[in-house]
Amino acid sequence: MAENLHSGHREKLKQRFIEEGLEAFEDHQVLELLLFYAIPRKDTNEIAHRLIKKFGTLEAIFDSTPEQLMSLGKVSKNTAVLLTMVPELARKYMLLKQGRKPVLDSSSKAGEYITKLFIGRNYEAFYVCCLNSQNQLNYAALVHEGTINEAPVYPRIIVETALRYQANSVILAHNHPGGSLKPSSADIEVTRRISEALRAISIRVVDHIIVSGNHYYSFAENGLI
Repeated sequence: MAENLHSGHREKLKQRFIEEGLEAFEDHQVLELLLFYAIPRKDTNEIAHRLIKKFGTLEAIFDSTPEQLMSLGKVSKNTAVLLTMVPELARKYMLLKQGRKPVLDSSSKAGEYITKLFIGRNYEAFYVCCLNSQNQLNYAALVHEGTINEAPVYPRIIVETALRYQANSVILAHNHPGGSLKPSSADIEVTRRISEALRAISIRVVDHIIVSGNHYYSFAENGLI
């Protein structure tokens, strides 16, 4: 009987999603629906409420690591993987919507594209975007994760990356998860070192974009390149 009740409730929620989308769903209902696909025979409403109470918000759940969800949220590995895939899928989807080889021939176009590289990243990451002679993106390479504390390493890694992806020019990009868009002295020094190293092999650094949330700061727009 209980299984039939769960089954009927699940079908109603799925049909409601088909007809209305997620706009009319409360956060716990979004989570409950998602959990159907990792937890086949339990009341996911109760689990959804428990997770939101533990982590505070739906975003905090999605931004957690699988290990945090398993240890603090007391969920299975399958469930943890499903939930932490959400930001990764969102990032992949938003980048695919930009096209396979978007043209990044202005700071505004670069900023719009690059902000999407950092969806769901709550730690500092550094990208080098390799452009061809038509300013199309050949490849956005993730070259470092963590804080910028080894400036001498960057030029070597980025020269290798630029050559590997046949860059005519590059745009550097990293995020400030703490919220400030202001470039630090380390950001400026790293940019200078990378620019000098790439100039030696005739590759220009055309911009350095700092991202925080949906906002960005362009070195080129602010006269720093």
